[in-house]
Amino acid sequence: MVLVDGHASKDGINDGALDFRGNPVDKSRTGGWIAAGLILGFPLPPWFQQFAERVCVMGISMNLVTYLVQDLHIPTAKSATIVTNFMGTLNLLGLLAGFLADAKLGRYLTVAIFASITALGVILLTLATTLPRMRPPQCSDYRRQHHQCIEANGSQLALLYAALYTIAVGGGGIKSNVSGFGSDQFDTSDSKEEKAMIFFFNRFYFCISIGSLFAVTVLVYIQDNVGRGWGYGISAAAMAIAVAILLGGTPFYRFKMPRGSPLTVIWRVLFLAWRKRNIPYPSHPSLLNEYHNAKVSHTQRFMCLDKAAILEDYYSASGNKYNPWIVSTVTQVEEVKMVIKLLPIWSTCILFWTVYSQMTTFTIEQATFMNRNIGSFIVPSGSLSVFLFISILLFTSLNERIFVPYARKLTHNAQGITSLQRVGVGLIFAMVAMVVAAIVEKQRREAAVQQMTKISAFWLVPQFFLVGAGEAFAYVGQLEFFIREAPDRMKSMSTGLFLSTLAMGFFVSSLLVSLVGKATNKSWLRSNLNQGRLDNFYWMLAVLGVLNFLAFLVLAMKHQYRIQHYNSSNVNGENEQNDWNEGITSEIEMKEKIEGKEEP
Repeated sequence: MVLVDGHASKDGINDGALDFRGNPVDKSRTGGWIAAGLILGFPLPPWFQQFAERVCVMGISMNLVTYLVQDLHIPTAKSATIVTNFMGTLNLLGLLAGFLADAKLGRYLTVAIFASITALGVILLTLATTLPRMRPPQCSDYRRQHHQCIEANGSQLALLYAALYTIAVGGGGIKSNVSGFGSDQFDTSDSKEEKAMIFFFNRFYFCISIGSLFAVTVLVYIQDNVGRGWGYGISAAAMAIAVAILLGGTPFYRFKMPRGSPLTVIWRVLFLAWRKRNIPYPSHPSLLNEYHNAKVSHTQRFMCLDKAAILEDYYSASGNKYNPWIVSTVTQVEEVKMVIKLLPIWSTCILFWTVYSQMTTFTIEQATFMNRNIGSFIVPSGSLSVFLFISILLFTSLNERIFVPYARKLTHNAQGITSLQRVGVGLIFAMVAMVVAAIVEKQRREAAVQQMTKISAFWLVPQFFLVGAGEAFAYVGQLEFFIREAPDRMKSMSTGLFLSTLAMGFFVSSLLVSLVGKATNKSWLRSNLNQGRLDNFYWMLAVLGVLNFLAFLVLAMKHQYRIQHYNSSNVNGENEQNDWNEGITSEIEMKEKIEGKEEP
């Protein structure tokens, strides 16, 4: 157990880091690349944690719908809902794990616990997909075409559900904490270690990308051609090895104690404002608690929250002025106001991830009805998602090397384009992707029904490519927006806000599938896509995308950015560029902290 110690570290710098015995860190023996790599390329524990988590989550989510439809004979719409609910829960539980790490457990213990939970979940999934009694009887093509297959019953699905949601609990805990734990190994007050941290995130992201690509190529192929048990068994072994490496490196880590979660502050302000709702406003805002010492200027918006900072006479006389459950400060109230101000933009970011979720569900199922042959080799339907990741990596590189530098020259702005402009571009790509998806599905269905032929599955590449390009803009734009606009003392809220958009996007997809099924009497979304109208579902998402984009434009034009203080005293803009690079480093850190898909 790590104990709290208030002494300075041996090198005279105290960044709050302790060793595993609870003593001040010795930087020559802990942290840095000692913890960050075990000699010449052996996987760094935090890297391998995220690599293993990517292998598990992506290897499951990108190919699960085919198992549910083909092996468990669950209808396509219901299968898609199972996948999106699983991914939504995983991202949402990341909020809970982040809260636990910030408020109580610390990052190391949180990662260790939730990585172990993930390993257990994948072992359960291996059993659920291997044991014969966990599957219904096999179904012939004739019976499948006439919807006569026996669907898996509740007892057969019980172990599968238990496995999936155990993985969701564990995966959420890893994704919201592992990159932060990795960054804890570097002292940002030390220039050498600060530079090393930048390389850490580059290599960390490399492992995420490699893990995703490995999952959708090698693992998906093994699942389809060797056996689900082997595919998930490899994932379980990778996760178990990751846990062993993490625990084995304990003496080399630096630990930072939990300092409390901003969610507690938000809840407290809302609670106090509600409890004091009948108390009249003071005659002047200067009478609010800690008004003159506020680190954030008082504003007139959401004045109902100001009541949380009213100190009642009774409590003032009893000496409870500093009890946070009795009265909040003006600074805390204003910080909560700043978070609430972000919610309208937050709401318009959700639909992008609803579109993204189609790439893991219906688009994969489309591929099973198309020609996937390359010579004699049959490409697994789940492996087509490799084009999604290739597009993400490509456009992320183009953004960094071409688009942003060129935009800086045009706008004379260090950012090139604003964060909301990035999000807007991402939303446009998502709309176009759904239009293309609808057209391709219409052509696929007509060829299958009227000509009895299968068009090439590579016609799905454009929609994968467009969604990947959109993510390269929307993902970074949302992160940048939430990081820069969140209060300085609530930066981890940016992680929470981002995770919640991912989670809500998947849940909205589940809701839409359910509503469409009821409204169309299941005529659009059928297990046999040739008898359904999936293209109409895509057109509906495109229309919703247009409406959402118009709402986003209105809100974006009304939004007032926080003032960013750039030092532009250098004529060539070097200082301005340095400040921007520091911001990008922060964004990368937060980005990797919440990777859930976890592409760029």
